[in-house]
Order: sequence, then structure tokens, then C-alpha cells
Amino acid sequence: MDIELLAPAGSYEALEAAFSAGADAVYIGGSQFGARAYADNLDEEKMCRAIDLAHLQGKKLYLTVNTLLKDSEIEEQLFRYLLPYYREGLDGVIVQDFGVLELIREAFPLLHIHASTQMAVTGASGARVLEELGVKRVVTARELSLAEISDIRKQTNIEIESFVHGALCYCYSGQCLMSSLIGGRSGNRGRCAQPCRLPYEVFEKGKRLNSDKTAYPLNTKDMCTLELLPEIIRAGVTSLKIEGRMKKPEYTAGVVSVYRKYLDLYRENPENYQVQKADLKLLFDLFNRDGFNQSYYLERNGRDMMALRNEKLTSDRQDHIQPLYQKIRDRWISEKLQTGIDGRLKLEEGRPARLTLVYGSFAAEVEKEGIQAAKNQPVTEERVRVQMEKTGNSPFCFQKLEIEMEDRLFIPMQVLNELRREALGRLEKAVLDAYRRDVPAPERKAGSRMRGRAAGTGQEQDSGEKRRELWGSVETFAQLRVLEEMPGIYGIYLPVSLFAGVRFYEETSKTTADLLKKGKGVRLALPHITRAGEDGYYMENLKKLAEDGVDGFLVRNLEDFGLLKERGLEDKVILDAGMYTMNGCALQFWEKQGVFHDTVPLELNQKEIRRRENAGSEMILYGRAPMMISAQCLKKNLDRCTHSHAMLSLRDRMGKQFPVACCCDSCYNVIYNSLPTSLLTEAEAVQKAGCASYRLCFTVEDEKETRSAALRFVDAYVYGKKADEEISEYTRGHYKRGVE
Repeated sequence: MDIELLAPAGSYEALEAAFSAGADAVYIGGSQFGARAYADNLDEEKMCRAIDLAHLQGKKLYLTVNTLLKDSEIEEQLFRYLLPYYREGLDGVIVQDFGVLELIREAFPLLHIHASTQMAVTGASGARVLEELGVKRVVTARELSLAEISDIRKQTNIEIESFVHGALCYCYSGQCLMSSLIGGRSGNRGRCAQPCRLPYEVFEKGKRLNSDKTAYPLNTKDMCTLELLPEIIRAGVTSLKIEGRMKKPEYTAGVVSVYRKYLDLYRENPENYQVQKADLKLLFDLFNRDGFNQSYYLERNGRDMMALRNEKLTSDRQDHIQPLYQKIRDRWISEKLQTGIDGRLKLEEGRPARLTLVYGSFAAEVEKEGIQAAKNQPVTEERVRVQMEKTGNSPFCFQKLEIEMEDRLFIPMQVLNELRREALGRLEKAVLDAYRRDVPAPERKAGSRMRGRAAGTGQEQDSGEKRRELWGSVETFAQLRVLEEMPGIYGIYLPVSLFAGVRFYEETSKTTADLLKKGKGVRLALPHITRAGEDGYYMENLKKLAEDGVDGFLVRNLEDFGLLKERGLEDKVILDAGMYTMNGCALQFWEKQGVFHDTVPLELNQKEIRRRENAGSEMILYGRAPMMISAQCLKKNLDRCTHSHAMLSLRDRMGKQFPVACCCDSCYNVIYNSLPTSLLTEAEAVQKAGCASYRLCFTVEDEKETRSAALRFVDAYVYGKKADEEISEYTRGHYKRGVE
């Protein structure tokens, strides 16, 4: 299978630079719905021109629609936005939102869908779900190892695209709310402010773990995998993706040219693949953060992957980068981008001049009258060649032009010009017509894709007794002891990590039985992230636990959903907030998968929640929102790995403290918000949204704090007592403000 070199393009100039330097395809954002809202994204006219340029170059263009969409956007704007690009022949669209996936499958059936890295696909089961839905390609989570990618390749037939160069996010892509909750700029909406690049102090039990020399604990180095290309390709990656849509065209061309060189070298002689130090230095000089790492392909996490000093801020790279940029401009950017074609011109007296052009499988032929016997000085082959090779603004140029002509002929230069222009025009039309598509079915009206059982009306909904089910989610046995004895708590979410070990089933089953005897419902909260082999202690026992009375499973990633689906447990799934049912199309998508219960996304505001159809939804009323889920470990990177489920604290420049949980069973960190979200005094307004149930999420609270908060929410939401005062320190999250 051919290996694709995929380049970023944050502008039309960067797109041309990428193609000139050897990219096989580019990914680029348009005027809406892209994850780089601050790039020089293309308007409709430029995007259509870019699609045509790609095809005339024999390349591909993929459009990024890799953000979460609100109902008004997906129902009223998305179809019209994609329609001209679909007609033009857009090669593929990169998506994060399952509602977007649902609409594109229905409205644009010939358009290839690529699952964005924002979907955080971490294993074969999640990839298989997408493959069964007709998704053409999956962009793997950056955190995957070569072995994990190889496992996806072996178990599915889906195309695999993986990052090979550029910036790394500290958080699993799509699972970061830090920028959103701190400053209102949502990464899920393409507006990330990159708070991970800022300095923080890290503490454990009051002791600081880092110093001023390691003040950037969330700041990852850029990845460079040039030396790993053979291993990446052998693992099954078919598209090598370069990050950098916010970078300059010179950066794009420089990086692409190096990876093009070595991809070609590997194809020619895979057994003797070697990287020259000069090329590594070129990549280093173009951009780096305290050097490079090789991403997660060979290691799970580690200090050497981090730019703890952030030397980029104090380097003199701007002084030496301009001469390098000038060399790149001269080599890859300055000249017009044209595609080489073959031509054959035949000139005979008494016959029309005939020009035949060939480009791949496309051909065009034009004849023109005007050849005469020369009365004085005949035209020379050299003069004809010079005239024919004046391709000017055409997307083509001659890489080979055969001229067959008799002696002593004369032909006006105007005839040659007309012959050339018409043939080039016909060839261009033939190429582009091959990609054009017919208009799909007419656009449906807004609201027609709301999930089947009821459509949200935006009106006040019945808040009867069923809608007052109040669930509690715990992380510790101390919190569990409080909630299991508390009247008004309908049921409890138990994290599977609470019972991790060889006796998982026995301990979980016993706790479930105890809770059922006390009249409490029981649900299990699965890990935020599931990687290959890490589900063994719980996944094989979930069917038995469901038979024992476990009411459902809180799913936080696509891999766990795929694993549950394989076991026939779809009807037991409750999607957590990070599975993002931001719009009615997403709700409909999940209903088609047999999932009828979800959690209201944390980035919707009060008005948007009220407009939403919430009959199967649970709303979080209290708790510290998980702002980041990271494969990195602050404890390991700044101290040492102790496998002790350590609790750390991250302090920013403003003095805010963010709790950090080291989840050692699944080897990831959770960074929680500095304050809990609380809707204690909003009970009357919240209940008008008509949610099926509510949830209190306890994370770092002790017994006293758990009891105090739970009692007040039970009074307000179960017994209808008005709460005049909020808890002492809290945030409303996005309930009042929302995101752009």
C-alpha cells in the first residue's frame, strides 16, 4: 500500500508550499468548524480553488471539521457549508463530533470521513466501531505505541493516520477543558489558548516537586520521528501526518521536504535506511521546544518528553531562522506551482496542426488550421518549442514535449498560442470533471435530526418525581460510606479502579449487593482512557455484574464503548460528558448505536441546555470538572513513579490550585478544576430543562465535605427546599457563559 505524506496548511500559500515540497495531501481548515480558528483559513472561493489545485497536482485535500458543533450550526449551517466543496470534489473530511459524522454519512454519502485524533481512538475496538460505520480512516491518539497501532492494523481494515512531526498536546486530544474553563476559549471549538505552555508549581503534601528550572511541567517537546519512519510504516500507518497549521509556509515546506526525502529513500532501499545529522539539524532549526522527542511510539511517558525549562522563550532562534527561511522560499515557494505533463505536436503541410496532451490517465487533443509552406524563412523546431512551452498561468508545464514537423513550414505564432491554450484548458477540464459530484439529496430542515423519542422544544418541561433521581459519583471509600447511608441519594457510581485487583469481581459484586440492600442503585464508572490490555481486570466481568444488579456503565471513551458493544451491553451504556452529545444529531447517532443515556456536555450554557432534548440525559450539578486527562505523570516526571495513586496539586501564576490524581491502574493523570462547579441555587431553572436525572461528582472531598455538599443538594433537588446560599467556593462552569 502506498504511504501518504500528509502536510498541514494554515493558508493557501502554505498549501502551495506543501505540494511544492512533496506532500501527497494536505489538511486545511475553511471559514468554519476547524480546530485552528486563528489560522489564515480559506473562504469558499479559495477553498474550491485549493481543491482544484490539489487534483491538478495529483494530490488530495482533506477539510477539517474537527470541532464540536451546536444545534444551530449543525442543522442550519453545516450542510450549506460543505455542499460546494462536496460538488468540487473534496477528498475527505476530518471530524470529531459524532453528530457531524451522522449528518455527513446521510447527506454526503460519497465523501470519505476521517475520524479525528480529537476522538481519542486508543484501540482496535474503538477503531472497529468507526470502521463499521463506514469511516475510511482513523487518526490515532498521539499517545499510542507502535505495538498498539500494529494491533489496530491487525484487527481492522481501516486506514491509519498518525502524527510523525510537530507539537504534542499534554492532554489526550478532545479531552481537554483547561483553556475552556480557565479562559472561555474552548479547544473543542478551535480556540485553545494553550495553558499547558505556561509555568506551574507542583506540590505533593505541601512539598514542592519542581523548581524554577523545571517550571513548565505541562509543556511537551515537539515530536520528530524521522529516525523511526521504517518502524512506523511497518506498524501499519498509511498516512504520515505533520502537525503545524499555525506555522509559516516556510516551516511547512522545510519539514515536508525532509520527510519526503526519507520516505522516498525508504521506498528505494528499506534495508539501508539512515538519517543524516544535517537533516535532523534542519528540522531542529525550523522549530523545537528544548529539543525533540519521538512521541509515545517507544515509551509510555517520561521526563525526557517534556520541555520543562521552555528554552524556546530565551533562545536566539529568530536571528538565525530568517536566512534558513529565505533558502526555503527560494527552493520551494518562489516559483509557480505547475504539474508536469507530456505533449506531442505534429505539424504537416496541408493538415491541421495537432497537439496531444497526456497527464496520467487523462488526455486532450486539439487541431488547428494554419500550416503553410514557407515562402521565405521557415519556422524552426526551436522557435516552435519556445512558443509551446509558454504555459504561463496554466496549472501545467511540459516535462516532455515531442515535436514532429516537416521542413520548410510556416505557422503563425497566434495559431500555436491558440492550440496550446485550448489543449491545456481541455486537459484541465478533463481532470477536474473527474472529481466533480452531483448535488446530494436536498437539505433537511433544522430539527429533523433530533433523536427519535422526542424533540427538544426549548419550553419548560415536566420536572416530575422521575426527573429528581439524584446520583452520586465517588472516587474513595470514604465518600462511598457517606452516600450509601444518605436518604435522597438514588444511586452511586463506583469507579472500577476502586476494586482493581485479582478479586475485582468478588469485591465489586459484594459492594453492589450491599448497596442494593440499602435501596441504592449501582452503576460502574469506567476509566477515562482505556488502552490495550488495561481492561482485563474489569471488562470480562461486566456482564456478570449486570446480572448481579449493576444498572449501567459510565463510558468515557470510544474504546470502552466498542468493548461493551462486543459483549452486547450497549443498552447499559451511559455516556459521560466527555463523549460530547453537543447536538441533536449526536444524540440520534448514539441512539442508533443502542445508547439512550448520556451526560449533558459541560460546555453548554443554560439556554442551550434548555433547548436540548434531555429525556435520556443526566446533568452534573456538582463537582470538579476533569480539565485534562494525560498519559504523562507529574509524579514520575518531577519525582519518581511509586504506583501509589498519589494526589498532587498544580498551582498557576494566579495562585489557583488544581488537584491532580495519579490513576496508576490505567497510567494516566487527571487534572481537576481548581473549584467545583455548583448549581445548588439554580435548582428551579435546572429542573425546567427536563433531565432524566442529576449527578454529584465527588473527587478530592473528604467525608465531611462530601456529607455537607450532598445534604444540601438532596434538600434542594430531591425535597424541593430552596437553597439561598451556595457552597463557600465554587464556579458555575459554563452554565451561565457557555463557549463561542
